[in-house]
Amino acid sequence: MSEPDDDRTASLMTPAKLAQLKVRPQAAASPAAWLDQMASDAGSGHVRRLVELRQQLEALVRGREGELRPLAAGCQALHDALERLDFAQLQPKGWLARATGKGKEAVAGFAQQHERVERAAEDLQDELKALLRKQAALAGTDRMLLEFGAEVKALEKIMDQGARWLQDMRNQLKARTAQGGDAAVQLQIREDAARCELLVERLKVLRAVVSSTQQAADRAKAALAGRASVLASVQQLLDNEWKSARQKIAAVAEAATGGSAPEGAERAGRAREAVQGLLQQSGQDCGSAQANEQAAADELAALQGTLQAAA
Repeated sequence: MSEPDDDRTASLMTPAKLAQLKVRPQAAASPAAWLDQMASDAGSGHVRRLVELRQQLEALVRGREGELRPLAAGCQALHDALERLDFAQLQPKGWLARATGKGKEAVAGFAQQHERVERAAEDLQDELKALLRKQAALAGTDRMLLEFGAEVKALEKIMDQGARWLQDMRNQLKARTAQGGDAAVQLQIREDAARCELLVERLKVLRAVVSSTQQAADRAKAALAGRASVLASVQQLLDNEWKSARQKIAAVAEAATGGSAPEGAERAGRAREAVQGLLQQSGQDCGSAQANEQAAADELAALQGTLQAAA
């Protein structure tokens, strides 16, 4: 035998049903008030956890502001040191003058330029290593972002449950209204209808929370991934293009300093130019990554008001 409509409708309003919305309101003065509070506080536990996570994630992103500036400066320093390498003075046409003693000063100058390039490269490598160590120490960031996502999914589930409950309840209210009834029945219908509206408003609030939180979390995730990408790019530059160019430049410098006619100056010059282009791009990437981190931190800060209003 099927459950009577009135009984089924009443069951929709029971604590067991509304408890599916995962809320834990403070004790109310009456069962009706408690149910009202359940409808108006749906998902509040998840929102409060998002408040905590938001604060932690903003602090993490803010705490890294400016860390990429030394790396960008190191890229620029190596670029400029390479720019000052004067390969022209080592061209074969001037070798006879240097061999007779007239070009020793130029060779010594090139050796000094080469030493400055080496120091700039070492400084850049040191800056990169320091940032990579910090990156490795922030493994908890991924877990934090995963928890952010889990809380958002929980709210989405609550919204889906609430929407289904509203549809079912409104259908029941229509049937009960059509059946009529005494004053007590009519009062219950009005209370249930008002409770529906409470949940409607709450679902609107949760929808805003989910949208804003997801957007802020996505931006933070993208900013953190952007930093990791920049570090990986600079590491690849130093391990590959710079390593190859360094060998070519060092061979030219060693030959010139040793008194032999240097070969490969043209190849070394081309390799130098290629590395300079990559260093410039890396510096720009550092600036973009910093700007993205700033924007992510600002969006996380703006999220506070939305979350607090829904907590």
